[in-house]
Amino acid sequence: MRQPTKLTALLLLSSLLAACGSLPARTQEAPAPVIDTQDTMLARTARKLADTHADLSGIYPLEHGRDALIARLALAMTAEKTLDLQYYIWHNDVTGRLVTAKVVEAADRGVKVRVLLDDVGSKPDDETLLALAGHPNIEVRLFNPVSQRWLRTLGMLLEFRRVNRRMHNKSFTADDHVTIVGGRNIGDEYFEANPEIDFSDLDVLAIGPVVAQVETSFDLYWRHERAIPIKAFYPRVDTQAKLAALRVTLAAQQRLDRATGYLQQLQKDALALQLRDATLPFYWGNAQALYDHPDKLTEQPTRTLIERLAPVATQTDRSLDIVSPYFVPGKGGTAWLVQRVAQGMHVRVLTNSLAATDVGMVHAGYAPYRKPLLKGGVQLYELKPDPTHPRPKGGSGWTGSSRASLHAKSFIFDRRHVFIGSLNLDPRSIELNTEIGILLDSPALADHMADQFDELVAEKAYRLALDDGQLQWHEPGGDGMHTHDPETSFLRRLGVDFLRLLPIESQL
Repeated sequence: MRQPTKLTALLLLSSLLAACGSLPARTQEAPAPVIDTQDTMLARTARKLADTHADLSGIYPLEHGRDALIARLALAMTAEKTLDLQYYIWHNDVTGRLVTAKVVEAADRGVKVRVLLDDVGSKPDDETLLALAGHPNIEVRLFNPVSQRWLRTLGMLLEFRRVNRRMHNKSFTADDHVTIVGGRNIGDEYFEANPEIDFSDLDVLAIGPVVAQVETSFDLYWRHERAIPIKAFYPRVDTQAKLAALRVTLAAQQRLDRATGYLQQLQKDALALQLRDATLPFYWGNAQALYDHPDKLTEQPTRTLIERLAPVATQTDRSLDIVSPYFVPGKGGTAWLVQRVAQGMHVRVLTNSLAATDVGMVHAGYAPYRKPLLKGGVQLYELKPDPTHPRPKGGSGWTGSSRASLHAKSFIFDRRHVFIGSLNLDPRSIELNTEIGILLDSPALADHMADQFDELVAEKAYRLALDDGQLQWHEPGGDGMHTHDPETSFLRRLGVDFLRLLPIESQL
């Protein structure tokens, strides 16, 4: 009798996985007890800051990675009643473990912690998540998870239609009164702690009425049918033993020089002191948390974030500044931007250059729209790679990897309204993933960010132009000009040109 071939065995395994590829059933969830957070220090601090700004929200932009980490650590270390964390990516690196350690310490103090992670983006270490879930004050859920935990890659392929739609939201809320929302995930590259990769990113620290809106969004996702407790996949695992082992690991990690440096800086950092003393210089205004409904991932009809943002966009008539690291406007978006220019609007877009992007495939989707946008009067800028930090080894291939890469997502409307969040202007963010952000009516913040845009494109970005149909990249300050994507190899450009031939725009 002939032995089964490897192909036959693989087909049999695939059939078995497909048959078993269902998510654990969600048990009926009892209403969560109401936790009164009005008495906490963070609540008192927020009220003190808001005393002279009735019904307005305060927004403080976290423009530097180290400040963004310290803000999160400060909230975790100060929280008294609740911590709600929702992330697309949470790396198991120096800063990721440091945040994890402070979350565990908060739970030890009695803080009720809820952690909601995207399963595909975070590539979770189930062992660590089970250890966290072993704490009586910590709940961990995975959003839209791969059902097969032991062969995740194959499971992702078999369940592609479902798991291709991801929760890209990012928020960090303490005691229901202070939240951080924006583009940063949890990991070294987002906090200026990775010598190989440095993402230029943006978050906002928010207080006031908008925090309750962020919490409403979190609860909507937390209670959704696609939010599966990690314990549901491993009903027989001894999570207490795993938690004990994790404590030993986290204690050792916090003794590392880099982690110790962050903790020491936390004691003297200006932002941490201003948080403690209620002197942080917030921008005040009417704010809204805009977010996709989680049903978007189940392909049910919902009002998307981009539709919620549309009213302020359509009312804008003077200027629009867009910062989007992954920018694929499509034919419709290109036509809309060009039309607005024809109506007299000043439109500027900053995105990554090919040399700076960490996802060459997205650049392949963006590249065909450069000429139509420029012909229509849209001003295009592409971030230069940081010349002081060379591209990592292996970073010249098709998909790419960059030492300095734009990751912030923001929109400035008429130098009055500002939107900061997780939303990229690409088909994936608009159609497939879920997103969140904060829209603030604040001319002061809008002016500040527009001025920063001016400075950034003047000093660190190529200005694109057309000369007789030929694309040109002009160096900052007029110090030179290029006729192909600067600081890239022929092989990298060829790879991106090949990707442009593939019908993948809807996935970018």
